[in-house]
Amino acid sequence: MLKDLIRKNRTYRRYKQEEPISIEMLKELVDAARISSNGNNMQALKYIVSNQKEMNESIFSSLKWAASLSDWNGPEEGERPSAYIVILLDKQIRSNPFWDHGIAATNILLCATEGGYGGCMFASFNKEVLGRILELPEHLEPLMVISLGVVKEVVVLEEMKDGTYKYYRDEHAVHHVPKRSLEEVLYKEFV
Repeated sequence: MLKDLIRKNRTYRRYKQEEPISIEMLKELVDAARISSNGNNMQALKYIVSNQKEMNESIFSSLKWAASLSDWNGPEEGERPSAYIVILLDKQIRSNPFWDHGIAATNILLCATEGGYGGCMFASFNKEVLGRILELPEHLEPLMVISLGVVKEVVVLEEMKDGTYKYYRDEHAVHHVPKRSLEEVLYKEFV
């Protein structure tokens, strides 16, 4: 059921780095994004994929990992992503992506989850550094980076208590994600 896939599609930050994702799989994920709905059907998003060790290390260096885990600078060697997808805006087609990259990224991650992988969406990264790493022309703006890999962590959804929304890791390195209840987020019903 789709809702089960959505529940399984969490933000994962630790991976089995040595287990690769094929270029064919990365292209399938981009194809899922390509056929996604987008504003005015302008199709202004472009993509870069990498499963190459050296490029992955360079992309990793531009990312900012887990704001709520202030004492953690990201996964250690051996737990890093085995692949990345970078979503770009082609400003020659459109100057504002609106929500298109969010839709594309969600579909990428749902398909990755269905394929046995997990990932993390990054809006926190150094755009200038990443642009240099990827040798981007001026009209291509990086919007989001998606890390991907075979998951090496457990993520648990739990009911939010006392308005505490920050995710955390327990003493067993289990990642806990508080969620507001349906009753709290369903503001009004017209029946």
